Amino acid sequence: MADTLEFNEIYQEVKGSMNDGRLRLSRQGVIFKNSKTGKVDNIQASELAEGVWRRVALGHGLKLLTKNGHVYKYDGFRESEFDKLSDFFKAHYCLELAEKDLCVKGWNWGTVRFGGQLLSFDIGEQPVFEIPLSNVSQCTTGKNEVTLEFHQNDDAEVSLMEVRFYVPPTQEDGVDPVEAFAQNVLSKADVIQATGDAICIFRELQCLTPRGRYDIRIYPTFLHLHGKTFDYKIPYTTVLRLFLLPHKDQRQMFFVISLDPPIKQGQTRYHFLILLFSKDEDISLTLNMNEEEVEKRFEGRLTKNMSGSLYEMVSRVMKALVNRKITVPGNFQGHSGAQCITCSYKASSGLLYPLERGFIYVHKPPVHIRFDEISFVNFARGTTTTRSFDFEIETKQGTQYTFSSIEREEYGKLFDFVNAKKLNIKNRGLKEGMKQSYDEYADSDEDQHDAYLERMKEEGKIREENANDSSDGSGEETDESFNPGEEDDDVAEEFDSNASASSSSGDGDSDRDDKKPAKKAKIVKDRKPRKKQPESKKGKDPNAPKRPMSAYMLWLNASREKIKSDHPGISITDLSKKAGELWKAMSKEKKEEWDRKAEDARRDYEKAMKEYSVGSKADSHRGERSKKKKKKQEKQVKGKGDKKGATSKSSSSKSPAKGMSDSFKSKEFVSSDESSSAESKKEDSEDEGAASPPPSSEDSASGSD
Repeated sequence: MADTLEFNEIYQEVKGSMNDGRLRLSRQGVIFKNSKTGKVDNIQASELAEGVWRRVALGHGLKLLTKNGHVYKYDGFRESEFDKLSDFFKAHYCLELAEKDLCVKGWNWGTVRFGGQLLSFDIGEQPVFEIPLSNVSQCTTGKNEVTLEFHQNDDAEVSLMEVRFYVPPTQEDGVDPVEAFAQNVLSKADVIQATGDAICIFRELQCLTPRGRYDIRIYPTFLHLHGKTFDYKIPYTTVLRLFLLPHKDQRQMFFVISLDPPIKQGQTRYHFLILLFSKDEDISLTLNMNEEEVEKRFEGRLTKNMSGSLYEMVSRVMKALVNRKITVPGNFQGHSGAQCITCSYKASSGLLYPLERGFIYVHKPPVHIRFDEISFVNFARGTTTTRSFDFEIETKQGTQYTFSSIEREEYGKLFDFVNAKKLNIKNRGLKEGMKQSYDEYADSDEDQHDAYLERMKEEGKIREENANDSSDGSGEETDESFNPGEEDDDVAEEFDSNASASSSSGDGDSDRDDKKPAKKAKIVKDRKPRKKQPESKKGKDPNAPKRPMSAYMLWLNASREKIKSDHPGISITDLSKKAGELWKAMSKEKKEEWDRKAEDARRDYEKAMKEYSVGSKADSHRGERSKKKKKKQEKQVKGKGDKKGATSKSSSSKSPAKGMSDSFKSKEFVSSDESSSAESKKEDSEDEGAASPPPSSEDSASGSD
């Protein structure tokens, strides 16, 4: 059995919304990475207490319960994957994957059970629905009634805000079932109450988003922002990342807190909390705890009395309470020596920080882009001036970010950084053999076999080779049939834009007529083969041998029916994707077997192609000989027709020649007389004094003038 199982397009149910991502099961535990936020949930194998398989709206789902009461739900599995998961759980987690179906009777009375952080409403032994108590924002009681209020979910189109439970009275003395119900809910609910004193307070801190000055009170489970107009309570569980970024002027520092879900101010959502500090501002801080409690809770990360720069104290306290690393800029240095680049985003100027695993832009609006969600980047010329350029980033979801007005001097540094991080540059393409240095679990699909791409490549090769074969076969014929100035002179006039004058035009244009034949020949030479080329490509010989298939395509044709039988009702796209996964997971020995078959097919194709090319050449030679013979016959027929036309011309021109005793005879008349009868020769000799020597066309023109 494999040591790991990987599933793509799995949905995790969190606070009523479905977050897509990737799930991996290994000997060590279960890892789920959210595709949108990059947040990773890691469940150790030793913490798993129960696994449940059930049918849900998105196919089939997996519910995992841990020993400390946490519940994790993952949907999007296929029914055929149950056996594989069940065997994996038995072998590596020593757990039986139980099958439990939800009750669909539609009854609204039943039994409420509390298990860990989950409220389950059951009818008999089957659950109807479950409520994670961490979603509860408030719990109120009435007479025989308990009301639960929930946090608003901005990602969901419709949010459930309230549920009421009727609790019938019982005969037991001293126990109020309503109060017992409410206490069970409140013990696990995410109800923020500012009970007790704050651990420490930071006064009048400058906040860029949301804008203003706030007092920050640090509590054990949340931080409280208190301003003149608004108050915010931020649980530490909603903090995704912490950033500490130096300003370009080297006198200020940004402290950025990434939040999911964001804090709300009316209809505005703030995904980032940005604080601005001066480096020169110092503070002495005393925690509102005794030294033993500080040592026990923070294990040396904090002390009761601390002093130093204000930004250092805030970042140090937040790191200890949130228990997350602080991200700082890496080894990038811009043209001016700063660790950031001045640019504009959405018509607002700000700073772009290249980090070790992404980019972050501050501050309006703040943007954080991880490397593993970037499809490609592009360097574009500035729209208004050549002294700046634009840096474009497109994510795998299709979102595009354009950072404009970057100084031209920053180009080399930024390009080297992007190149070193192995990012795909659009106008250059991903170099072969480049592997991303941030290759984590989320990037495991980068090297998956793409069946559609393989098929497109094969078809492209076939089209290219067929085009080459047809052009090679028609090349000799095109050269042979091209005879400028012979019988296709009228074609030149069709393409020649200045071909209004012909050989029959006025005598004064004779100089231009001398230059035109060369021009006509050039145009005919350029255009005539181009005109005939598509005709040669259209005719595809059906007797030509077919291109051999690759090893993957041979295997796919042989395995397609088996895949369809194993996955009934599978679509074409899913079938291609599944085939790519199976091919990738196939052992090297099996792949070598199909490689040998592909090599045999290639040799057979080459042999057949040689035989086909020999036969096609012989046919083409026979065709050329017949064409030449036909052309020769046409020329002979044409020559005879010209001779007949010349004799008729001479006979028709005799009568005017006799009357013109004082004028000269034209050149055509003299040449035609030479082939006349003996009687005409006699008449010509009498007039020879007037006709000799014959003048040129120019002289005749001047004489007529």
